[in-house]
Amino acid sequence: MHRYLVWLSNRHDLIGKIFLFIAVIALLVAIFPREGKFRYEYQKGKPWQHDDLIAPVDFGILKPAEELQSELNAVLRDARPYFKRQNSITESQINLLINSFNKAWDARFGRSTGDDPERSRHLDTALSILDTLFTRGIVALNNEIEGKPSGFEVFVIDGNLASRVALSRMFTIKSAQQYIEVWLNGSGLSETEMLNGLLINALRQNVVFDKENTTRAREALTREVPATRGMIQSGEKIISRGELVNAEKYQILESLRTEYSQRLDDTFRFGNVLTGQALLISLTIVVFILFMISFRKDVFAENKNLLMILLIILGMVAAAAMVIKSEPGLLSLLPFCLVPIIIRVFFDTRLAFFVHVVTLVLTGFMVPNGFEFIFQQLIAGLIAIISVAGLRRRSQFFLTALAVFITYAFVYSGMLLIQDGSLAGFDFQQLLLFGGSALFTLFSYPLIFLFEKLFGHVTDVTLMELSDTNTPLLRQLSLLAPGTFQHSMQVANIAEAAAWEIGANTLLIRAGALYHDIGKMDMPAYFIENQTSGVNPHDELSYEESARIIVSHVTRGIEKAKKSKLPEVLVDFIRTHHGTRVAEYFYNRQKLEFPEKEVNDLDFRYPGPVPYSRETSILMMADSVEAASRSLKKPTAESIGILVENIIDKQVEMQQFVNSELTLKDITRIKKILKKKLMSIYHVRIEYPVI
Repeated sequence: MHRYLVWLSNRHDLIGKIFLFIAVIALLVAIFPREGKFRYEYQKGKPWQHDDLIAPVDFGILKPAEELQSELNAVLRDARPYFKRQNSITESQINLLINSFNKAWDARFGRSTGDDPERSRHLDTALSILDTLFTRGIVALNNEIEGKPSGFEVFVIDGNLASRVALSRMFTIKSAQQYIEVWLNGSGLSETEMLNGLLINALRQNVVFDKENTTRAREALTREVPATRGMIQSGEKIISRGELVNAEKYQILESLRTEYSQRLDDTFRFGNVLTGQALLISLTIVVFILFMISFRKDVFAENKNLLMILLIILGMVAAAAMVIKSEPGLLSLLPFCLVPIIIRVFFDTRLAFFVHVVTLVLTGFMVPNGFEFIFQQLIAGLIAIISVAGLRRRSQFFLTALAVFITYAFVYSGMLLIQDGSLAGFDFQQLLLFGGSALFTLFSYPLIFLFEKLFGHVTDVTLMELSDTNTPLLRQLSLLAPGTFQHSMQVANIAEAAAWEIGANTLLIRAGALYHDIGKMDMPAYFIENQTSGVNPHDELSYEESARIIVSHVTRGIEKAKKSKLPEVLVDFIRTHHGTRVAEYFYNRQKLEFPEKEVNDLDFRYPGPVPYSRETSILMMADSVEAASRSLKKPTAESIGILVENIIDKQVEMQQFVNSELTLKDITRIKKILKKKLMSIYHVRIEYPVI
């Protein structure tokens, strides 16, 4: 049992990766729609690439979407909306009028003790007017009748009866008020003003729109419009190999595809569909794994990298599945170019392209006309990758969005010309969807920031921001330890030139160089570059104490970096810029002055670790040679050359670069750049032989 646990413990990283990929495959299978995929791929305007196609069953030829929609619009144009008469409103408003009239009359003339003919005449007139209004109906205006001519008829439901009524036969609130005013003016009554106010107050719309019945009636009308025209009989040849897929053949093929999908609901075994989807998805993920192992082992080694990449793929495929299930026409709105942009910003162009291809292949299993979809998104993704290849400014995201939109428009136009031979069918709504997709690519910026925080990665934009010498930490360094700040600037320039020479990350090494000595801020006077008064505090300390202070700037720098929340990749430059070497000056002085005393080199040794990347290795070299060059009394090309060779050769001998990917060729090229940069710093001219 113990042996088994040890075996598991030694392989926990591999086991974690296996579970991660199994989980992703399971989620992708769960996301995919449970339906079979039509086996034939075809495009309008291109030859049929398959064998002769014979109709397997009888099926109707679907009308083109534009034609069907036109017929539906024509039917609905003549449809009449339904309204409902609310008789309860009539009763309540009549009672309201009677009560209001009695109160108003009593307030004006006092309560009468017997019959009052004038009062009765006024009330009867008011009730007659209100009854006429409610009998003919006061209609509630809405979009269904707004702006319609007076002769437009609607259905009015009264109880269980529905009758066609012209709008001119009914009142609106406004026309009812006008009717009241005209009637009262011709009535010869004395209190018309009072009655006018009471009647207007009693008005209420008693004919209201009946959405439920209107919808039901329209659905019935649309069901009467046939979705097909003509039939294809079982055994009839649909299309021959090599025959052009024209508009008519395309519509027949689309009809067969629809018929195939509908028949699957009753006859297909979804277990087989599930198995097929699992096989294809698994194969795609295996290809992704093989690519990572073959070309990006460094990325594959980190589970957090894999998790981030797989989450991006999973998120985009899930979004596509949801859109295809709910509204397939909006698929063009999805920003598939987000995937390559984000991957390119964090990793490299090749990986971004491959991840984009994997995402499109997985999505292509679900979408109709997979070739068109993959081609369109592939070209747009390539343009997006190229546009962010040298990301240095936020404005590039806007240029990328514009480039993606233009690419979509050109590809769509090209596809339309191939299929129809003209741009007559150009759909500007589709262009709007492409524009929305391009705009959504701008969300890559906040997503990149989110992934930076979640997974600890650093982008070039962040490195540019951190390389600004006005950041709080660097500004503090320039004030407290100006000599160290100048040293860091020189090292950054030298290291950046060396990184450029061998193709390393120049932005990363520049930022790392600027922060590598921030630990010297706590005790700046103990470092020679900050000693301007001629007083050296080390004169009063033992060599062990001096070495301890010098060595401590590494741990102090790490603490300051973490307190300031610098990215971990920059903290690594602080950790490794001295590797596991010793503070040689104090170590050698201790051995020289106290030969009888055994020296413990751990008291003089930096904590390490040794550099593990090309960038951290270059920084160690640049830092060492720049610091040592300050001790040259009269720098010459020869003395600088000897200094660089000796320092770097000794670092190689001490195995400081065994964990980095530097080759001997790289080290030779770095030496050359370091010599050249130091000579330019000290204005050393190369001496040419006299001929």
